[in-house]
Amino acid sequence: MLNGKRILLIVAGGIAAFKSQELIRLLRKRGAAVRCVLTEAGAEFVTPLSLQALTEDRVYSDMFSLTDESEMGHIQLSRDADLLVVAPATANLLARMAAGLADDLASTVLLATDKPVLAAPAMNVRMWTHAATAANVATLRGRGVAFVGPNEGVMACNEFGPGRMSEPEEIVAAIEALLAKGRPLAGKRALVTSGPTREAIDPVRYISNHSSGKQGHAIATALACLGAEVTLVSGPVAIADPPGLKVVKVESADEMLAACLQPGAVDVAVCAAAVADWKAARPASAKLKKKPGAAPPSLELAPNPDILATLSKAGPKRPKLVVGFAAETENLVANAVDKRRRKGCDWIVANDVSPAAGTFGGERNTVHLVSAGGVEEWPTLAKEEVAARLADRIADHLGRPRPAAAAE
Repeated sequence: MLNGKRILLIVAGGIAAFKSQELIRLLRKRGAAVRCVLTEAGAEFVTPLSLQALTEDRVYSDMFSLTDESEMGHIQLSRDADLLVVAPATANLLARMAAGLADDLASTVLLATDKPVLAAPAMNVRMWTHAATAANVATLRGRGVAFVGPNEGVMACNEFGPGRMSEPEEIVAAIEALLAKGRPLAGKRALVTSGPTREAIDPVRYISNHSSGKQGHAIATALACLGAEVTLVSGPVAIADPPGLKVVKVESADEMLAACLQPGAVDVAVCAAAVADWKAARPASAKLKKKPGAAPPSLELAPNPDILATLSKAGPKRPKLVVGFAAETENLVANAVDKRRRKGCDWIVANDVSPAAGTFGGERNTVHLVSAGGVEEWPTLAKEEVAARLADRIADHLGRPRPAAAAE
């Protein structure tokens, strides 16, 4: 239930705006107070009068209202609520949020708020899958904005794919979960590894892999959003550092292991990095030259340190939870189950990294969570959604505080 909770609902311009009316009804039924901000484009799909009738409160749309702005109305609106919900969250509004624009009442309220924000995206499938939208969503997630959906299905434009706004019941469930969740990892320390490693052959060449770091960085962000103090140990990647986190940048597996041992005791370690299994036994001090008519030089390999196994070893400094990743191209589950046993970690997140899967460098991931309790199949999700789901499971495992009402 949402008794006494204050929801500020921002309705943007999209055909899915009609669902906002049912969303208001469900929220009111659960005891929430709802106030609406309606954008100029949103008013093309629903009327202020209909929203006002459902909320039994005034609908706000004018950035330059003399009455409202004499009391700094946009500031008051942004902070009077317990949660801001953007439904529908159009591609345009998400882009303006990511850029920090404040050119109308909705974007100004979102920029001025100090409260949690939940966005329910709704747009054409091509717009949702466009690289610009993916970058904007990743930016917003990095700042702590929560997302629900979008769902997959037939669009108003008759195209099929992800982009449909979540149903009102799903949005209400996400609101209840978000308000109940709070910051369950506050006071916890987390270590996350991400990206590839580079193992020098000579001063110019190296051994590496195609890991982009997107999944590991997303996990670090998701844990921080739940209140954890996160140290992110990252191999060389082309993506931006998550804001507000301690980031340690490394190149080789040896450097990564040393960095992982630096933070001291942590509550959870998530080893999402794709660490090279081998390195050159004796890297050349100068660039290896190709000589006409000569055979290629042979490369003697040596094993790299096993970071996951090292962190999983029993002892007083072992994290309460150690999570590894298994990047496989075949026999996914069987190899992951065997890896968990050999490494001694608590969980393994197994994912298919064969070229057909598009996991390395892609925006989506299909994983299996392997634990002592068995194997869970997760649906194909955006990497940020995988990270959020994993962070939630970690919070539950470490003892998520129950809401006060449930504890009484």
